[in-house]
Amino acid sequence: MYDYLKYEKEAPLAVITINRPEVRNALSNALVEELAEAFSQVNKDPEIRALIITGEGDKAFMAGADIKELEERDFIKGREQTRRRQEVFNMLWEMSIPVIAAINGYALGAGLELAIACTLRLASKSAQMGSPEINLGIIPGDGATQRLPRLVGFGRGMEMVLTGGMIDADEAYRIGLVNKLAEPENLIEEAKKMAKKLAAKSPLALQYGKEAVNRSLEMGLYEGMAHESYLHALACATEDKKEGVKAFIEKRKPQYQGK
Repeated sequence: MYDYLKYEKEAPLAVITINRPEVRNALSNALVEELAEAFSQVNKDPEIRALIITGEGDKAFMAGADIKELEERDFIKGREQTRRRQEVFNMLWEMSIPVIAAINGYALGAGLELAIACTLRLASKSAQMGSPEINLGIIPGDGATQRLPRLVGFGRGMEMVLTGGMIDADEAYRIGLVNKLAEPENLIEEAKKMAKKLAAKSPLALQYGKEAVNRSLEMGLYEGMAHESYLHALACATEDKKEGVKAFIEKRKPQYQGK
């Protein structure tokens, strides 16, 4: 079905694996379109309650953009391609379900930008991350200048963009770029554990919680609190809320239906 990625459904999970190991899973224009199609496939499937994204092999999650295509970029192509990639990566940011990046090696340039568009990030202890575009005489174009400062703070975000240096997994964890570290051989297993834990929650509560936190980056405090109150009230009107409270009182696991 796909030429440059693998799509596996293990309801209530789905796993998307970037499958260009011969070029360290570099992001090409064709791969961008396949990602868009796969993300749409996930969005349309009510059985999927969490998504994992990783890279094929143990070398790279995604080691940046396809250098051959990058070489051909001029102003027009640069604008068109980055806007399209932003649009596709935003599909992850706006997805109603949680998306986990399982970073299994290098996550550089576009690879880092893909990872930080996800909801949460797990990294192999051997992973390395960076935004090296400055070393090619350009700057990031797929979201790093906007999402990095929101994740790691203004100073560290500025440093990563302007120096183009790489950081290892321990440093990424220390500064909050990744949420958890795992041994390389256990990365996918740990990602699935986290995904299943999330998938057991109310789908509507997950959606509202993700939206509230994402919007907090755009709103003032009082505006954000008003939005939080609205989403909380919306959750209170669901069958999932009734089931969650009833299950708590009855000391059993809730069975959420996303209603």
